[in-house]
Amino acid sequence: MSKQNKKGNDVIMNEMITASELRCMGADGSQLGIISTRDAMNLADEEGLDLVLVAPDGKPPVAKIMDYGKFKYQQEKKQKEARKKQKVIVVKEVKFSVKIAENDINYKVKHAIEFLQKGYHVKCRVFLKGREMAHPEAGADVLERVWPMLEEYANRDGAPKQEGRFVNMMVTPKNS
Repeated sequence: MSKQNKKGNDVIMNEMITASELRCMGADGSQLGIISTRDAMNLADEEGLDLVLVAPDGKPPVAKIMDYGKFKYQQEKKQKEARKKQKVIVVKEVKFSVKIAENDINYKVKHAIEFLQKGYHVKCRVFLKGREMAHPEAGADVLERVWPMLEEYANRDGAPKQEGRFVNMMVTPKNS
């Protein structure tokens, strides 16, 4: 009976092993040498463990005597720990317009600074309406006016870029 792990790879073990000879490793990691599959199965049965094919492409294939259930549990535990240690990047968005007043820019920049201080990445966007699409540099100019206010708190990920109806600029928090 073939078992599947989370990645969908088939694990070949016990009676599913078709090779006549195997390079076998014991449960304690010791090398048992090249032995017949039947002998390896008998050794695994004596210890009450499984014979798992570790390297099926080897010449001869490599198998290990192990408790497969315990091994699978430990692998899942390691993956869970790795997921816990991953850092999730949150991107907050602050929208501006081409015809924005100075006090509105200051108000929105204040929010962007709060996000940066909390460790979030901030996407500053200028929405281009109607005829403003003919002059996307006007949107870039707004973002160039915003950048000096954010410079103390953030690193810029490049110059403002036009993407469709928006001119975007990504900023990330400075490492303190």
